[in-house]
Amino acid sequence: MKELFESYDMKNLNLENRVVMAPMTRSRTINECVPTSMNALYYGQRASAGLIISEASQISIQAQGYADTPGIYSQEQINAWKLVTKEVHDKGGKIFLQLWHVGRVSSSSVNGLQPLAPSSLIANDTQVYIFDNKNSKDATMIPVELATAMDDNDLKELINQFRQASQNAIEAGFDGVEIHAANGYLLDQFLRSNSNKREDSYGGNKENRIKLLL
Repeated sequence: MKELFESYDMKNLNLENRVVMAPMTRSRTINECVPTSMNALYYGQRASAGLIISEASQISIQAQGYADTPGIYSQEQINAWKLVTKEVHDKGGKIFLQLWHVGRVSSSSVNGLQPLAPSSLIANDTQVYIFDNKNSKDATMIPVELATAMDDNDLKELINQFRQASQNAIEAGFDGVEIHAANGYLLDQFLRSNSNKREDSYGGNKENRIKLLL
C-alpha cells in the first residue's frame, strides 16, 4: 500500500498522494445556491487528500434537484467558490468541481421549473428534498415531477451550459472538472434505454444514446 502515499503526476497536475476524496452532497449553500465560509472550512479540512472532487454542483437553475446544493452558473457563485479553492490550495491540496444536471430527478418545488429529461417519463419511487425551515434544515422528502422531453434547442443550450460551467470552474480556481454522468441523473438518463425513448439521433442504439455525453 505504500504507493498510495506517493505523489502522482496526473497530466501535469502533481498530486501529493493517490487518495481521492469522492463527491458528497452537503446542501450548505445560502440564497441563490452560493457557497459559504462553511464550504471553505469543510474542504480545507480535507486538503490532505491528493485530490478532492467537490460535491455535485448544478450548471444552471434548471439543473438543480435538491435544496441548497451549490451552483456554478453565476458570478456570485464563482466568487464564493474562489474562497474554497484558495483554502484548499493554501493547504497544499488540489480540487476538481463536479458538474451536475439532475434531469428528471427534480421538482418545481425545488427550483420553480419543470424538470427536463431525454423523454417525458417520471422517475417512479424517486424523491428529492426541500427544507421547510431554513434555520433548522429539517428536510422534507417530496416526489419528483413528470419531466418535459428536451428538444433540439434544449440540447444545444445544455451543451453550452456545461461548457460555460467548465470555464466558470476554472475562473473560480478549480484544478479541473468532473462531469457527473452516473446515478440516474441527466446524462445517465440519456445513456439508459429505460429513460431514453427518443427517436432522434440522441436515442435508440447505444451510439446515439452516448452522443450527448461525448
